[in-house]
Amino acid sequence: MRRRLRPKLKPKRTSRLREVRKSGRIGDGRKAPTRPRVSPTSQDEVIRLAVRFLAQRDRTTAQVERFLLSRGVISSRIEQAVFRLTDLRYLDDLAYAQRWVEKRLAAKPMGQERLKAELQAKGISDGVAERVLTEVFRLNSEEIVARRALRGMSHQGKRSASGYMARFLHQRGFTDEVIDRMMAEFKRSEDVVHGEE
Repeated sequence: MRRRLRPKLKPKRTSRLREVRKSGRIGDGRKAPTRPRVSPTSQDEVIRLAVRFLAQRDRTTAQVERFLLSRGVISSRIEQAVFRLTDLRYLDDLAYAQRWVEKRLAAKPMGQERLKAELQAKGISDGVAERVLTEVFRLNSEEIVARRALRGMSHQGKRSASGYMARFLHQRGFTDEVIDRMMAEFKRSEDVVHGEE
């Protein structure tokens, strides 16, 4: 039986530049020189830089400020840029928070406490977060949102034990009062089911 010969594979050639970029080292072990980060010098450059950052996705004022600060922009220019971007409606923390809460509740229903904590982590002020959450939960009570969360939990095949449900609702940031009402509702429905048998 004849052996089939495989062609010899040539070793991959990587460019010298790619090797330096990957390792950060030059062939003799020295650290590769990096291009110094040049901070924007004019206010127009700062605004252009911020607009490019905002073009990637929706951002909060705090996120833009942190980004510009990381690029070496001085605080007075950051302040001016934020004022200008807010004036042009590129930055609007209230609108950002409203959109973010609506998306978050549609994807993963949760309580006010957790939503507020997540908004604050994104740099939304307490006042703006409170205002948005008050409006959202005025339209849909926290109990309605908790029921939606529990329905989603049952669709995922999770156990319906009351202890598990209470922990689940607590992790989702619902208040103790709402959790107590949901557990009482669950107990009543269980009593009805068992009473019918």
